[in-house]
Amino acid sequence: MDPLTQGLLGASLPQAVGKKQHVVLAGVLGLLAGMAPDLDVFIQSETDPLLFLDFHRQFTHSLLFIPIGSFICAVVLHYLWTKKRGLWFKQTWLYCALGYSTHALLDACTSYGTQLLWPFSNQRFAWSTISVIDPVFTLPLLVLLVFGLLKRNPWYARIALLWVVVYLTLGMIQRDRAEAAGLQLAQQRQHQPLQLEAKPSFANILLWKVVYETGEKYFVDAVRLGREVKFYPGQSIAKLNLEKEYPWLKANSQQAQDIERFRWFSAGYIAQDPDDALRIIDVRYSMVPNQLNSLWSIKLSPSANEDSHVEYATHRDSTPVSRKRFVDMLLDR
Repeated sequence: MDPLTQGLLGASLPQAVGKKQHVVLAGVLGLLAGMAPDLDVFIQSETDPLLFLDFHRQFTHSLLFIPIGSFICAVVLHYLWTKKRGLWFKQTWLYCALGYSTHALLDACTSYGTQLLWPFSNQRFAWSTISVIDPVFTLPLLVLLVFGLLKRNPWYARIALLWVVVYLTLGMIQRDRAEAAGLQLAQQRQHQPLQLEAKPSFANILLWKVVYETGEKYFVDAVRLGREVKFYPGQSIAKLNLEKEYPWLKANSQQAQDIERFRWFSAGYIAQDPDDALRIIDVRYSMVPNQLNSLWSIKLSPSANEDSHVEYATHRDSTPVSRKRFVDMLLDR
C-alpha cells in the first residue's frame, strides 16, 4: 500500500488498544513504525537493476522480523522523542510493534506480493483484495484518525479498524466474484485455465483485471462488479519461450538468470512484448485492465557480455486515451 495508508493503519492499532492519555504518542509511534518497513526501497544497486525486486517486501516485511524492526524503531524514537515525554521504553516498543505489525499484512492484501514467511520461504503472498492505492479505503482512516487525535478518544481508532475489516472483507468478496466471472468467460471460450487470478484495478474494488493461463497463452480480461457483472473481453499473448524467441541467449548468462528472477517476481506471468522483441513484460498489470500494456518490464541485449544485467523499466500508461478507457469501464459508460 501507499505510505500514507500504511501510516494511518499503523497509528490506528496502538491508539485503539493503548491508554487514553497516550492517544497522541501511540498514534505518532504507530504512524512512523507503520511506514518503516518500506525503507527497504533504498536497497538498490547501480549495477543490478533487479536487486530492489529481490529485497522490496522481503525481510523487513517478514512476520518474524516484527520484533526486530519494531525494536529498532523504538530505540530511535524513544531516545529522540518519547523518553522526554515520560513514556517508558517498553511502552514505546509496544506501540511501535503494534504499528509495525500492520504493515506486512496490509501489503499482503494487495496483488504485488509480500514475503511474509521469510527466511523460511520466499513465497510472495498476494491476497488481491485491494489496490495499492484506494482513496475509498484511505480517506475514512484519515478522517477517523484526525478526530481521534483532536478528541483524544481511542474509540475513533477502533471504528477505523472496524472499517478496515469491513472494506477488506468486501474486497475479498469482490475478488471471488471476479474469479468466478473470469472462469465463466474462460469456459465460454472452451478453455480450462491452468491458473486464474483476479486483481483490483487502480484505486477501486469495482473494476477487476482477470488473468488466466492455458497451455500456450495468457488471457487478460476486465470485469465490472456492480449489482450485475459486466465483461470487457481483452487480449491474449503467447507464453515466453526462451529457446524460440531468444536462441542467442546463453543459459548460464546473467541475463538468463535475471529472466528467472523476473519470472519469480511476476509469479510466472511473463511474455515477450509484442511491440519490442527484446522486452519481456509482466502480464499481470496494466492501466486499462483488459489490455497488455505492462507497467514494468525488462529488456535484453544480444550484444551484452555474459556478466551484464538486463535493463529494468517502468511504464506509466497515462495517455488521455488510456485514462478515458479506464474511467469509462469504471463508471460503466
